[in-house]
Amino acid sequence: MRRILLTLALVSAMVAAYAQTTVMFAEEITVSDFESQTVLMPPSPLTLQTVFVGGYDIVQTTATYGNPAGRAIAKEWHDFIGFTPDDSGESLGWVTVNHEQIYNDDRIGDGGGMTAFRIAKDGDDNIIVMEQELTDGRKGEFFNVDFVNTVGETGMNCAGISAPNGRIWTAEEWFRSSQSSIYNGVYRTPDRFDSWNPHNPATNPGGEGVRDTADFTVNAPEFPMIDGQTISKYENFNYMVEVDPKEAVAIRKQYNWGRAGWEGGAISKDGKYVYLGIDATPAPWVRAVATTPWDFTDVDVQVYKEDNAQGERWISIDMDLDNMLGGLTTAAWEAGATMFNRNEWVAIDTASGMVYWTETGRDGVVGRWADEATDYGVKPASHHETIAQANFGVDALNEGYMDYYGRVLYYDPSTEEVGVTINGGPYLADGAEAAEYPSKHLSNPDGLNVLHINGKSFLMIQEDLNGTSVGRMPNGVSNRLCELYLLDATAKDAPVDDLVRVTAIPAGAEITGAIQIDDNTVLVNSQHPNANNPFPFNHSLTMAIHGFANVTTSAFETPGAIELDELKIFPNPTTREIFLNEVTDFAIYNMNGQRLKVFRNTNQANVADLTPGTYLIVTANKQSYKIVVQ
Repeated sequence: MRRILLTLALVSAMVAAYAQTTVMFAEEITVSDFESQTVLMPPSPLTLQTVFVGGYDIVQTTATYGNPAGRAIAKEWHDFIGFTPDDSGESLGWVTVNHEQIYNDDRIGDGGGMTAFRIAKDGDDNIIVMEQELTDGRKGEFFNVDFVNTVGETGMNCAGISAPNGRIWTAEEWFRSSQSSIYNGVYRTPDRFDSWNPHNPATNPGGEGVRDTADFTVNAPEFPMIDGQTISKYENFNYMVEVDPKEAVAIRKQYNWGRAGWEGGAISKDGKYVYLGIDATPAPWVRAVATTPWDFTDVDVQVYKEDNAQGERWISIDMDLDNMLGGLTTAAWEAGATMFNRNEWVAIDTASGMVYWTETGRDGVVGRWADEATDYGVKPASHHETIAQANFGVDALNEGYMDYYGRVLYYDPSTEEVGVTINGGPYLADGAEAAEYPSKHLSNPDGLNVLHINGKSFLMIQEDLNGTSVGRMPNGVSNRLCELYLLDATAKDAPVDDLVRVTAIPAGAEITGAIQIDDNTVLVNSQHPNANNPFPFNHSLTMAIHGFANVTTSAFETPGAIELDELKIFPNPTTREIFLNEVTDFAIYNMNGQRLKVFRNTNQANVADLTPGTYLIVTANKQSYKIVVQ
C-alpha cells in the first residue's frame, strides 16, 4: 500500500476566482506561492509485505523436455492463490500461485504455470519463505509446479480451488478450440498493459505458446472412459488440475468434470459438492456432486436451471466422452440450463454454508447469448431481467441491455435460490467527469473469497476492469484502478455504499487471489501491472496484508480528524482517500502547477490513482494542503 503524507499550507496568493457560486480554478498556478506546515497522517491499521515477485524470484525446476533439473526465473501474471495449512505445526503451510502468463520455456514448461512455496512467520508476524528439500531432490524456497512430466502442459492458469482440507486445483481458462490456438502465447514483458490485449492478434501475434502440438495420449487410470485415448493436443487443455503443493507437482487433470473455460471453484465443507465457474458468455452454473465425499474421481456433473417446471433446480449431464472433451456447455443448453454472464471466482462461507460467485459482466452481452436463446430456448437468469428493466427499460434479450459492471451472486443450498448479493455500478453515462464519479464504484468483480474478522464473515471482492468506458473510470482517465472491497456476507441486494474499501493496487494491475491464511493475514496478488512502475510494482506480486486480527471494518473508513485552523481533514491511508469537514469545490495540482483534477460540491477525494510524488490541493475556501504519495 502506498503511504500518504498530508501537508497543510497557508494560501499566500489567490488561486481561484469565482463565477457565481462555482470556483474557477486556474489551469496553472505557482506552487512556490504556498507556505507549508507538515502533518503526518495517522498510521494505517494494516501493513503490507511483498512475499513473491514474478519475473524476479528464482524457482527450482524438474528435468523437463530432456533438460536437467535446475533453476529459472518465475513466470508472472499471478492470479489464484491456494493455501494448504500445515497440520504438523512446523510452519503455517504451503502457498500455490497461478501464472496466467503463457510462453514456452525449456526449464519450467510451455503454456501457463504455477509456483509453490512453504511459509512461516517470525516474531513480528511477518511471513518467511522457508527453505525446503522435496522428495525429487529439489532444494530452495520457490518451486515450479511440474505439469509437463505428469499431466501435460497447462493453458492459462487462472483461478482454481483451495479446498477446506487444503487440497488445491488450478483452472485452465480461455477455451482452446484448435491446435493453432495453443501455439499462441503472450509477450513476457509487455511495454504497457493498458494498450495491449493478449487475446487480440493485432497486438499479440503469438508464437510463444505450446510448441509440441502432436496428439496426446491420456494416462489417467482413475478415468477409464478417457484413459489411453489419443486426443488432439488442444483437447488436453481447459480442465481443473489437482496439484500437490507440498511436492510442487500435478496430480491429475480432472477429466471427469469436463473441458470448459474454467475459472474458479469452491468445495463444500463436507467434501460433497464442487461449485464451478466458467468464464464465458453465456455460461451455465455448474456443480459436481461426489458419490463419496472427497473422492472427486466419481461425480455427478449438474447444471442449474432456475425455472425448471419439475422443481429440480439441478439437472444431471451425461458425461460421455464427447461431453468430457468439450461438449459440456452444449449439453447444458440442451438440458435448458440458465444463462449467466462470465461466471468467475467461487467462494463458500464455511460458517454459514452459503455459496457466492462473481458474474463479472462484459460489454455486448446480448449478442453473445442470442444464439443459445434462439437455438435452445434458454433464458438469462431472472436478475438480468430485473436489471435490464430497471436501468435500460428493455428485457434482457434486447440489444439495449448492457451488463457493463457485473455483480456478486449468492446460492443458498437450503433453498436452492440464486440471487444478487451486490450489483456493480452505479450505472454512469459514458464520459462521466471525475466530479460526477462516486467515491465508491464497483466494476467487474472477479476475484472472490471469504474473510473472517472476530467471528464475522465478509466477502473479499476484487476488481478486474474489462475496460475504462461507460463509467468504469472517469472521463479522461485511462489507467485501470482496481480495488479490494469487503462486504458483510449476509448482505442481499446491497447498495455499493455498503462496500468497505481496503486497498487498491499498483497502476495498471488487476487485484486478485485474496485468501486468508490466519486470523491476522491475507495474501493477495497484483497481476500484470504497468511495466514503468517502480520496482517491484512493475512485476506481478504476491503480497501479505497484516493486521486484520485487531481491527474492525470501521477502522478502514472512519479516520480520526486532524484540526488545523478552521479546517478539519480526515486522511485515511488504508483507503487512500482524504475527507474534508465541509462540502466544497477543490482542485488537485502537480508540483509543476498543472491542474490534474477538479472536484465539485464534495468533501472527499480519492488519491489512490496518483503516482508517487507531491501534489497540491486547493479548496474554494482559500485553504490548501499538499499530498505526498510515497
